[in-house]
Amino acid sequence: MPSFSKPRIITWLILIMIVLYILYSSNFLLLTRSKKDCSNSIRLEASSEEQPNNVSSTTNTVERESDEDEKPGEEKNEKEDEDEEEGIAKKKKVVEEEGIAEKKKVVEEEEEEEEEKIPYDELSQRQDTNVEHIVFGIAASSNLWETRKEYIKVWWKPNKTRGVVWLDSKVKVKANEGLPQLRISGDTSKLKYTNSQGQRSALRISRVVTETLRLGLKNVRWFMMGDDDTVFIVDNVVRVLSKYDHTQFYYVGSSSESHVQNIHFSYAMAYGGGGFAISYPLAKELAKMQDRCIQRYPALYGSDDRMQACMAELGVPITREQGFHQVIISYIRFIFNSKL
Repeated sequence: MPSFSKPRIITWLILIMIVLYILYSSNFLLLTRSKKDCSNSIRLEASSEEQPNNVSSTTNTVERESDEDEKPGEEKNEKEDEDEEEGIAKKKKVVEEEGIAEKKKVVEEEEEEEEEKIPYDELSQRQDTNVEHIVFGIAASSNLWETRKEYIKVWWKPNKTRGVVWLDSKVKVKANEGLPQLRISGDTSKLKYTNSQGQRSALRISRVVTETLRLGLKNVRWFMMGDDDTVFIVDNVVRVLSKYDHTQFYYVGSSSESHVQNIHFSYAMAYGGGGFAISYPLAKELAKMQDRCIQRYPALYGSDDRMQACMAELGVPITREQGFHQVIISYIRFIFNSKL
């Protein structure tokens, strides 16, 4: 220590104190800054904690307000949805009903097509009328029999069709010709006939249905009247007659295809050349009064107009079926030749 002087010691002490003071002051500054930073950070954290709380509360209020605002909208949407569902349901019902109607139409069309495809015999059986229920009464002349019988062979079905050919006199008969039974018409000499242009044969021909009825055939529903040159399509006859109630009065036929003939006679008359049908009950009533009816109209020309006169007295009009075709061949030839 003696080597050092007091001034030097003092300077060193001063320097040491200065250094210590500097060190101390620097640490103090660091501590205060850290404290300030800590307090700032605490405040920031507090403020940050408060801010999210406020945001969440505002969002909650906004959400509540939005929820409250959305409630009537949701109700509206629900109503709209319900209306839409009801509309869709109605549309579905309409579509289903239209589909059902279309299906019915298709089924009906298919049934009609099936009916068209069904053979006439099956159709008539389904409607409870077949060829066995029909008896044909054919008016013929002995003078023309050899040629006219060939027309009958065209449509007659042995062992299936039933009927009688009524002639004015006997004719030669060959075995196995495939023709109906032949009979001679009853005497009409007591009946009056005053038409100068016609023939008395009209009287016996007009009685063909009555005479056929009096044969007493069983299971008869219809009497089909025709001439010896009338060609019947039997299946069509069955089909047409099966449409009508055979227990009622029916006079089924058609007018002539010649306008002149219809004017001369009547549009309300069924022509025997095309054939006409009479139901069994009507034939029975006709048989009771026909001879008296014929006596009241001696001036009539043919058999068809006499039959129509008796139908008029019975109050039975013609039931028109266009399939009964009456063609006057001689009249057609006259028109054809006049055009040449």
